[in-house]
Amino acid sequence: MHKIKKPELLLPAGSLERLKTAFLYGADAVYAGMPSVSLRNKTSFTVDEMKAGIIYAHDLGKKVYLTVNLFTHNADVPRLESFLSLLPELDPDGIIVSDPGVYDMLKRQYPDIPRHISTQANVCSALTVNFWKEQGASLCVLGREVSLPELREIRKQCPDIRLEMFIHGALCISYSGRCLLSNFMTGRSANKGNCAHTCRWRYRVYESEAKHPEPEKNYYLEEESRPGQFFQIDEDAHGTYIMNSRDLCLLPRLNEILPVGIDSFKIEGRNKSEYYAAIAARAYRHAIDDWFQDPAHWTPDLYMAELMTLQSRGYTVGFLDGNAGPEAQNYDLPGSHGDWRYVGIVRDHKTNRLVVEVKDKIKKGMIMEGVSPYSLTPVFIQIETLYDPLRQCFVDEISSGRISQLIEIETNSETIAQLPILSVLRFHLPLKD
Repeated sequence: MHKIKKPELLLPAGSLERLKTAFLYGADAVYAGMPSVSLRNKTSFTVDEMKAGIIYAHDLGKKVYLTVNLFTHNADVPRLESFLSLLPELDPDGIIVSDPGVYDMLKRQYPDIPRHISTQANVCSALTVNFWKEQGASLCVLGREVSLPELREIRKQCPDIRLEMFIHGALCISYSGRCLLSNFMTGRSANKGNCAHTCRWRYRVYESEAKHPEPEKNYYLEEESRPGQFFQIDEDAHGTYIMNSRDLCLLPRLNEILPVGIDSFKIEGRNKSEYYAAIAARAYRHAIDDWFQDPAHWTPDLYMAELMTLQSRGYTVGFLDGNAGPEAQNYDLPGSHGDWRYVGIVRDHKTNRLVVEVKDKIKKGMIMEGVSPYSLTPVFIQIETLYDPLRQCFVDEISSGRISQLIEIETNSETIAQLPILSVLRFHLPLKD
């Protein structure tokens, strides 16, 4: 087998803390954006935090790509120009772009900053990849609709440009996120980073018979919080959550994808938690490294067990084998499901104590699991004492609140060595009777 370069593992970062968490757990690079110029209005970066994050990454020898993937209207241009003027100060490793006008502006004003073509540009063929290469793009993010045979063919026909693909995260019912449903129903545009996730809501399906010009069956959706508002659809017997896609997870097929030679593996989720960043980065980091170490004996089971601790809508390989079938949809559940809780994040170390910021209820007697960035081996913590530094007393339980709530958990030096600052902690929910 010819030598294959290990792909970059690219994680989302919706905040400075998630950026640092992703790097701690094995990311080679992150992508991040400012709310005003990217498609994620809920990201919390300020300019100073973005600058600090990029410096932090560069000190580690890692990279940060800025998302400037908005589709511009005239009113957006002054704000865009203001942001782009900050690029020399920020010093990113690349800019992710979807709008040709924004691309042209970057090419003219900042020709030395690598330009990456966003998945929002729907790059699904070698023809389109080569077009962007001729325009000076250094990387194309392929659309999620590209199948494995198409990946191989695109790589073969486009050997001189970097290719990136999504390997994990939420899938949109529409085409690479080019969705008008949210805007139609709520006035919140998915293409402006403000999706209301209307495809996840609960609906009733009604049937009626139209008599003109010919009798035929018509079907209508009624969303449960909007009684009396009907949206005509064409559907089959499945009644609820028909637009609710399972989450993308290509980890079980990495042994087929890695030999293709894709340059960057991208994980979706800039609005998700530190726990998501940690678990996704750790699972894929170990899966990729272990395949390169011993591809003949690689199996996905160990890494998939990690990904199953994340909240998800169930997993699908999406379009990897061609058009996604009914198995890609989750007709039964509107939200995420999983039997693990993210209960805390390590903020500091004291002698034989972890200082933990509480994210969910922690009780005396629980057995928590620390998620070490160094290995997949569980780090179990039997909680014998909980010390509340604010009230300066021992407590039996503590929950997260509006303000940051810290707790000190007694443990040992070996455990502390496995859980550096920003390590996440979780708890396995007991089975229901």
